[in-house]
Amino acid sequence: MSPHETAGAEVTTALAIVKTLILILGTIITYYAFKAYRRTQSTALGALALGFGAITLGSFLAGVATDILGVPLAAGILIESLLVLVGFAIIAYSLYAR
Repeated sequence: MSPHETAGAEVTTALAIVKTLILILGTIITYYAFKAYRRTQSTALGALALGFGAITLGSFLAGVATDILGVPLAAGILIESLLVLVGFAIIAYSLYAR
């Protein structure tokens, strides 16, 4: 295995670890935001939970698309970016909701 291939494998492993940590942390944040929404019935907290869920889902779907389904990396990044955009838009709305 050439040094270039070894570096590529290390980056792939690091990316899988980071994506897994994003999934875990994003799920925890989404869970607590949803739990707060259920306790308060606040529309803003519901939107916040939905926004964090969309961002977390984007990261998860990008990994599944590229690693399992064989979708090209650029398409996986596009999937993730679109869901991050939607998630941030929902979070921005949650900051203004009453």
